[in-house]
Amino acid sequence: MACRISELVIDVADPERLAAFWSKVLGYVELGREDDGSIQIGPPDAGFGGPQPTLVLSASSDPRPGKLPLHIDVNATDRDQDAELERLLALGARPADVGQTGAESWHVLADPEGNEFCLLRTRLQPL
Repeated sequence: MACRISELVIDVADPERLAAFWSKVLGYVELGREDDGSIQIGPPDAGFGGPQPTLVLSASSDPRPGKLPLHIDVNATDRDQDAELERLLALGARPADVGQTGAESWHVLADPEGNEFCLLRTRLQPL
């Protein structure tokens, strides 16, 4: 028997803003809210426990933007990398410089609070 990742918890200053951003990026919906202000988002059809992990945007007065010990990589499912990059930038992502050479096959971006994530080149099949 093995474990699988069911949730990723991210400390953020503004759960509303980040839940809206990541819901649009991933095609997720709000699944729930906690009394502490955290918001859980996940796949619209499966919710918690489905094949994709849910995200919990946890309110924190001390979020650490920038280079996190863990970051999210995303892949487009219905368009090429350039089109997806345009979409993510329109949603509020911005380019981030972590010392890339320019020869990478991925783009390093930051969400609206400055948390870095990568847009990879490979187009995945939707679940």
